[in-house]
Amino acid sequence: MQKPLKDAITICKTILRNGYDAHIINAPLHERLLPKAKHPAVDLASEADTETLFKLFPKAERLTEGRAIAGMEQDGVLYRFYPLVEEDSSHPELSLLRITPTLIEQLDDEDRRTLRLVGFGEPEPTNDRYEGFRDVKDGVISLVGLPDETLRHNYLLAVRALRFAANFDLPIEPNTWMAIVRASTRVLDYASDADIMDEWRKVSAEALYRFVQLMFDAHILQGLIPEVAALTCVRQKRNESGEEETVFAHTLACMRHYPEEDFHYDWLGTMAMMFHDVGKLYTGEYAGEEWSFYQHHRVGAKVTRKILRRLHFSAEDIDLLSHLVKHHMHFKFMLTDRGIRRFKALDEYPRLIAMARAEVKARDGSSTSFNHNMKYLERADTPEQMLEPLLNGNEIMEATRLKPGPLVGIIRDALLQAQIAGDVTDADSARHFVCEYAKKAG
Repeated sequence: MQKPLKDAITICKTILRNGYDAHIINAPLHERLLPKAKHPAVDLASEADTETLFKLFPKAERLTEGRAIAGMEQDGVLYRFYPLVEEDSSHPELSLLRITPTLIEQLDDEDRRTLRLVGFGEPEPTNDRYEGFRDVKDGVISLVGLPDETLRHNYLLAVRALRFAANFDLPIEPNTWMAIVRASTRVLDYASDADIMDEWRKVSAEALYRFVQLMFDAHILQGLIPEVAALTCVRQKRNESGEEETVFAHTLACMRHYPEEDFHYDWLGTMAMMFHDVGKLYTGEYAGEEWSFYQHHRVGAKVTRKILRRLHFSAEDIDLLSHLVKHHMHFKFMLTDRGIRRFKALDEYPRLIAMARAEVKARDGSSTSFNHNMKYLERADTPEQMLEPLLNGNEIMEATRLKPGPLVGIIRDALLQAQIAGDVTDADSARHFVCEYAKKAG
């Protein structure tokens, strides 16, 4: 082994003994390049920061060019120190730094074409959320350099690219898209669920349906939330015309319509729409040449809770989303006064109304039941005794001994007005009132 490499090993051992990782960057390549180098140099990767290196090696000096943080001259050889850092969501091999800008400069053109490297010689990584992406002025979302290589340094960029595409409603550059699809399994292997959901939460409510579609098309959703992705295999009637659709397509349509009107920024409500039919995967039954999904809302609430725990949602958000999934069917049926009162007593009932509205729009179906319920919703604030008389027609005839006829209806209306005025408060006073009214009318 050449002396510069032996000395480099000694330097690395000094760093290691002081509790920091260190290694020679691509020792085989150094061994090939050193004999013909005009100014011999060896590049080292070190976990130690600059101040620590200066304490360990008094001759070391700060470097400002490239990504090297320090350099040290010894026996005519320059030893450069590079930071040993990598994203948690990078490929495992990148924990071992293999190339540097100065090594690339020493390669001949053929070697450079063969290596097809990207991203070296750049400034140190920053916290810029657009780092790793080209400017969107060209109207597409594109990773810098060679997309496959860029993703190897941080697979979370794949999810971020989908986020940008959804929020900005822009297409993804074809080579970037293929790199994301090729890396889909590695995204799930090396990017944590918590980091993926952190990106997900930065998608606007109105763009969530596009993001979920992109996650599915990129084959990431299938691994992250297989219960939702599997809804592409479940079919149902779209409306009374008999047209069929997948439950997944219906889910996306509902997510698109939910943020309309007063819910533009309701991220959690839109997420509830993503899960509202997840129970159909478990309750689907085929009989009489059609599918049924009885109690899918209750089953779906339990499945939603399981998924959200897996994705590290807060307990508060889990309770909210599970509640919305469980009760999303209440407003779909034509409700009575009593039904409306029970519905309005539910927590988050405005969101449940928005979910029902989104389903009506997604199906292009009849809105008769929805409009009826919205009209009756106003009556829920009126005391129940003011909506129906305490005695029905038969009870009025029994109390007054009248025969069926217009007078019974007149007495019924008078009884309701007496209730509203507070003159009648219970069944006994109601019977007394109708008897007296009948005597006067007779």
